[in-house]
Amino acid sequence: MAQPEQMDRISFDPSIMGGRPCIKGTRVTVATVLGLVADGLTVEAILAEYPYLSADDIRAALAYAAWLAREEVVSA
Repeated sequence: MAQPEQMDRISFDPSIMGGRPCIKGTRVTVATVLGLVADGLTVEAILAEYPYLSADDIRAALAYAAWLAREEVVSA
């Protein structure tokens, strides 16, 4: 499976947050966004807490996590 289309919203820079995946142009990690969603926060609540993010950024974090968690079986 190809990387999600939203990957252009995710950045990987060793000098920012230790290279952890972040929402591009911010220091907000994908893990932070996922944790907020897991805690039950709505998109609106996340955007109120992080007004410099967009709903598309949140969807990109979710798409990235889903892509990472995807299980593929490769036959030898």
